[in-house]
Amino acid sequence: MTSATSASPRVTTYDELMARARAGELGPDPAALRIAVAFTTRQAVRHTGRGTGYRNEVLSLRLAEAVGSCAVEPGTLPDSAVEDCVGVDLARLLEHPLLPVRVAALDAYLMHVTPHTPDNGARPVSLPAGTSLEKSRARARAVVELLDLPPGATVLVIGVVNSLLEALRSRGMAYVPCDLKGGATEWDEKVVTDASAEAGRCDALLVSGMTLGNGTFEPLREHALRNGKQLVMFAQTGSAVLPRLLGHGVSAVCAEPYPFFWLDGGPGTLYRYRADGAGGSR
Repeated sequence: MTSATSASPRVTTYDELMARARAGELGPDPAALRIAVAFTTRQAVRHTGRGTGYRNEVLSLRLAEAVGSCAVEPGTLPDSAVEDCVGVDLARLLEHPLLPVRVAALDAYLMHVTPHTPDNGARPVSLPAGTSLEKSRARARAVVELLDLPPGATVLVIGVVNSLLEALRSRGMAYVPCDLKGGATEWDEKVVTDASAEAGRCDALLVSGMTLGNGTFEPLREHALRNGKQLVMFAQTGSAVLPRLLGHGVSAVCAEPYPFFWLDGGPGTLYRYRADGAGGSR
């Protein structure tokens, strides 16, 4: 099987990946490719039976058949960002002053070059139709299954999703919930805000792709690589970006390109990758 990382020049850091994309070393010249459609998706949710809710906002860029996405904190993306991207070539967007635009552009480019197919190392996982909570729980199970840990292990969860915490609890794992917004979990557990202060006492890291868009991903990748820890990414943001870093700190990725599971009640598909090749790319 040809994997997403072995089919092209290997990269070891996000910055190197971005530099090679800008130079056209990973596929077509980005200056020759233009974004046809740019849009944002805004969502507020409180699943039936849950006491807390949350909001999402995602910037997405359409390149031919591919859509690249980057989540942002709701309300932080200027309205002008969408218009800035339409009809603009990828080379310019990969240099855009806003980090979320650069991440979405890179994701669209890599989705265009190496889509989520078996030849590129992806293993599809079907999500059944269902309520928002049913689909959230199914997604969470698919993510948590990528962790190779015994009961009693402690996982640092960055980007708190209650269904992920619930899935960890069902497997007898402890966790430290971490999110820049702070707050509390569904079970009234304190959500810490400083990942670097907590990573050392955890056995593995379960991390949202949103860390690409807020600039906090690389220290986490470096920590996992330096300490030999599993780093599993659940990625709506950068679903085509993170598989390129498998084996360089990232141990597995559950990639979820647009449209995301929370957009409708029908069936969907996730794509899993593993650095060891057991569940995807290597």
